[in-house]
Amino acid sequence: AEAPKAEKKPKEEPKAESDKPAVVISALEVKELRARCGAGIADTKKALVESGGDMEKAMEWLKKKGMAKADKKAGNVSAEGAIATYVHFNNKIGVLVEVNSETDFVAINANFKEFASDVAMQIAANP
Repeated sequence: AEAPKAEKKPKEEPKAESDKPAVVISALEVKELRARCGAGIADTKKALVESGGDMEKAMEWLKKKGMAKADKKAGNVSAEGAIATYVHFNNKIGVLVEVNSETDFVAINANFKEFASDVAMQIAANP
């Protein structure tokens, strides 16, 4: 007796992830948007793809994404930081300022310490 043959299933065509036509984004467009908003390369490219290459829509997309990130970080504790002082040359104004960060890696960075000193100086310059 012959074994029954397995029925062949019809091949399914791969489904497209979206109905949108593929948008080709040039490196110059990514560079221009990054210069305008300071976002990372991957986020910038994704924003341009999502917006169909429209710079203004891409900026809006990045702003919304940035707000979502900010909401996530809103509850984080900034327990590390630096204390900076500044005394004006005439000794009539002095400033003591504390600038905090979430991590000790940022707090020990020379740029962060310079930023804290600059904040103290600006406060003294604009009492």
